[in-house]
Formats: sequence, structure tokens, C-alpha cells
Amino acid sequence: MVVAPSSPPRAPGTSTPAPAPGGPAGTPRPRPATARRRGLPLAVAGVGVLIAGSLAGGVYGALTVETGAKKPPAGQEGPPPGAFPGGTGPVTNVADAGQVAPLRRVVPPDVLAVSSGQPISAAKVARLKKIAKVKDVIAVAGGAVQLQGRSINTFAVDPSVFRSWTPPGTAKKNELWTALAAGQFVVSSDAADQLRLSRGFPYPIVGQTMPNLTMGGSGPLGLPGIDMLVNAKTGRDLGLIDNVAVLVNAPGASPAKVAGAVGRSLGPGASVVDLNQKKYQAPGDGHGRSGSYLDLYKQAATTCPGLSWTVLAAIGQVESDHNRNPGRSSAGALGPMQFLPSTWKAYGVDGDGDGKADIMNPYDAIPGAAKYLCANGAGRGGRSLYRAIFQYNHADWYVQKVLNLAKAYAARYS
Repeated sequence: MVVAPSSPPRAPGTSTPAPAPGGPAGTPRPRPATARRRGLPLAVAGVGVLIAGSLAGGVYGALTVETGAKKPPAGQEGPPPGAFPGGTGPVTNVADAGQVAPLRRVVPPDVLAVSSGQPISAAKVARLKKIAKVKDVIAVAGGAVQLQGRSINTFAVDPSVFRSWTPPGTAKKNELWTALAAGQFVVSSDAADQLRLSRGFPYPIVGQTMPNLTMGGSGPLGLPGIDMLVNAKTGRDLGLIDNVAVLVNAPGASPAKVAGAVGRSLGPGASVVDLNQKKYQAPGDGHGRSGSYLDLYKQAATTCPGLSWTVLAAIGQVESDHNRNPGRSSAGALGPMQFLPSTWKAYGVDGDGDGKADIMNPYDAIPGAAKYLCANGAGRGGRSLYRAIFQYNHADWYVQKVLNLAKAYAARYS
């Protein structure tokens, strides 16, 4: 918690000291390709093997469509970008949109696993939760569908829950998740660009059925090879396979070891990806903003010469476990970096350029923490760094905890 110089020390927090940054329709439709209600076959070819036409350089040669599914007829592929004034299409009426819970926390996924085509049983999911240091597991439906004549790996999710598992810049886009809850589809930034999709316009999605669905928006999804999201109802209509994939969050664990344990728990045929490998790290959101908590800490540290990003990451973990617990503390501190509102007035930063310095927004709070530390001499290192962290929270145990965590981050990400 950031404290003003006159504030008393705070009682020790309860966060786990383990390093883990993150952080409209109307066209007649052809008859569906098949009338039988069965899941789309999943043909995961394995990590590193790509399907022809993979959009984002993803890892799965996977999630193939039902045999006999046809390319959308000419004239049904939707408008190219810029075909309509403003380029964004009809405005979604909030009264008609689905309800979605506000973002309360962010859960950086460490491992993504996809089964060989069968649903992952509840017993296997329970085993995953017992792996050492695993904190969160989410199972999702999935399969491949056709969009604009291309095979698109797709997850069917609960928007209120799944948003927490996406990169921070995507997770905070309320309009994206509201559109998904309302039955629209969301795509990765790569898919939006390469398939020339325009937000607010309908496109035929070919699966077990062929609905015309509105494109509700795009952004980095942080999942290699997965380029589209639909809600659970749409997923059932399209014939996606229940619980075909899992995301695993394991703060402080060796991602490679967790990936190995996940693979052993799921058994032969499962494809498992360590999302902490550099080649899978989320890029920016297309607007010059970082795509992961790790990137946010690194970017913020550059504003204070001499300050290591590992110190910001350590404070972020101690204070809110990287925005998993950003609520008001007993002392009145708020947000991912736990600023007192009075201190935020002096050190708050508009880090994402939206015209607001938001204490609850990690894009603002993390550079705000860098500004506060820098003003107290953190960039000079040594005893000056110790005193700057002490100003953040007036307790020697707190300073020692932050410095030890910073060393752990440096060792893990060196």
C-alpha cells in the first residue's frame, strides 16, 4: 500500500509471496452442413504444428470443422473495412446487450492445454487443481468453425468469468465482454485484420449450424492459435465440444514443470503449452499499450532510470497479487498497487492516455507506483531504494519481502 509519510505502518497482508507476473443479421442462410447433433471433431496435431491458414501463428493444428462444412457463399463474407462511414457499423444499444460482471481481478494463465477431442472430465480438472502451486483452473468448450472461408479455432466462454484470463488491455474492455454476452463474437486482433472484419456487422459462422453473428470487437486474446470467442449458448448451437481445453494459473511455480504435470494428468493426446515462453507472450493491444502484466511492470520502470521492473512486480504481488485482490484495504487503499486516494491525487498517472488517472486501472496504477517510488529516490538503488520502498509501506518486514521477491523475479526472468 502506498502511504503518505505520516501514515502508520499497516498490518502484514495475506497475499501469497510467490512471483507470478503476468501484469446484425438478415442474409438468408444455407442449410447447415449436417443435421446430426454431435460435437465438432477435434484434430489437434500437436504443439508446433499449424493448420493451413492459421491466423496468428498459433500452436494448434486443431479444432477442425465438421466434414462437409462449406465455405460461405460469395456475397456473405461481410463488408471490407471502411465500407461504411466511421468504419464501426451500427451502434449496439446497451439495453439490448447482455449483462456482464465487472472486472474484479486478473488471472494470468500459465498453461493452456487442449484434449485430443474428448471433453476433459471433472475428475481430471480436479486433479489439475491439486498440482503444486496451481491456484486457478478454468475449463472451456472449443472447436473450429469457418469464418470468411478460413478455419478459426474458437472457444465458447462465460464472458463474466473468462475476461479475467485475458491480457489486461482486453480484460478491461467492458464493451467487448458485453457484446460477447449479447451473442456477438469477438476475435483476436490478428483475425480482425487478416479477415477484414468490421465491428458491428454480421458474418456467417459455419459450424454445426450457420448463424449470422455480429462481430462485437477485437483485441489480443493471449492464447496462441485461438482466434475467436463466442458465448456458451452460441458454442452449443455451433456444436463446440464441452470442456475441451483448460487454462491453468500457477503463481510462483516453474511454468515448464506445471505444463509437464498438466500433460501427465490429462494423458496421451493432450497438447500442452507453456504460455510463459517468450514466443507466446502477448503483444501490445494495437494502441501502443502493453499486453501483459510483465510488460506493464517493465514499461513503467523505464519512466524511472535506475528502478528495476522487478521491484514494481514484487510490490504488485504483495499489494494485490497482480490485481487479483484490488479492493479497498482496512486502511482505505485501493487498486492493483493499493494507493491511498490522498496519495493518488499527488502521484496518479494517466498511463493509457484515456484522459483519466484511474486508481483501479493497472495501466495507470503501475506507472503511478513507479512515479511515487522515483520521487522517493528508488532510482538511486541501495539504501535509497530501501527507503523508497519503506515510504510505500512503513514496515521493515514489507521492504524485506519486496526485495526478496524482486530477486526471485530477476532469477526467474533473467
